[in-house]
Amino acid sequence: MRFLKRMGLAAVAATVVGVGGWVAWVFLEYPNVPEPAPLTVSASPQKVTRGAYLFNNVARCVDCHSTRDWTKYAAPVVKGTEGKGGEAFTHALMGVPGEFYARNITPTALADWTDGEIARAITTGVNKHGEALFPVMPYRNYGELDPEDVDAIVAYIRTLKPQPDEVPDRSFHFPMQIMVRTLPQPAHLSARPDPSDRVAYGGYLVRTAGCAECHATRDEQGAPRPGMSFGGGMEFHFPTGGVVRAPNISPDADTGIGTWSEDQFVMRFKVWERVADRVLPASQRSANTVMPWKQLGGMTRADLGAVYAYLRNTKPVIHRVRKRDPIPSGSGR
Repeated sequence: MRFLKRMGLAAVAATVVGVGGWVAWVFLEYPNVPEPAPLTVSASPQKVTRGAYLFNNVARCVDCHSTRDWTKYAAPVVKGTEGKGGEAFTHALMGVPGEFYARNITPTALADWTDGEIARAITTGVNKHGEALFPVMPYRNYGELDPEDVDAIVAYIRTLKPQPDEVPDRSFHFPMQIMVRTLPQPAHLSARPDPSDRVAYGGYLVRTAGCAECHATRDEQGAPRPGMSFGGGMEFHFPTGGVVRAPNISPDADTGIGTWSEDQFVMRFKVWERVADRVLPASQRSANTVMPWKQLGGMTRADLGAVYAYLRNTKPVIHRVRKRDPIPSGSGR
């Protein structure tokens, strides 16, 4: 018996040593991305203008790295908070393995970052200090941007008004603090397609906007279910109990947007471009939409038309989505 106990303890010790060795290896080898490029971005008016368009309307960095007003429909960005950060991505609301917060990206926080370090964070998910970002930041999408568009975003970020850096520290559910280091990957930057090729150009915009990130069905581990791209169904939980789901935007005629004309699709966005912010009654705020209509409505008609052209060329997904659950009684805020 003493021999068996010793063997058991030896097996446990070997396992501990093995796991410890694996953890040490992960910390030594990952994140496995190149060093920041020695990049100096010129802040030409044209580049800053392009960066503003991408930051606010297409890649929509502003949605997470600012304060959104959830008392209003579609939670528009509170003016004056652009780049401040603080948007929470929690296990309770999104099922993510921890508590994560969009960082402050104004000059207050990035003053000692080089342009190359900012570009690397955007496109590979590794910050100035070599720490891996949790992929609620869609760096894999941004890692396929045109280099000129990456430069434009960096140029625009440099123009943001400094904001106090009051973002809470993130926390992980074990073992995600180890696994997250393996997720960043080198960027695969690519040339922006010519807008005359509407399907290819629309695909570039869709990838940059991250449409597939929300308009999909995911499994218990948060991975997209095969064959469900753009089929909708991702759930968003509000603190007071409301649940909303991303709709099907595949070209299925019955459950998606297959019967929509291009003009209907474009106008669905453009109607919000100049509409005054609509305050919601307290009873409706727990079933607000997370769709940033105002930001996306600022895209050009040509770009929205290209998005439509791309979506109409994707695989139809038959998936009827119930967009929201009834609001629990007494849950208004």
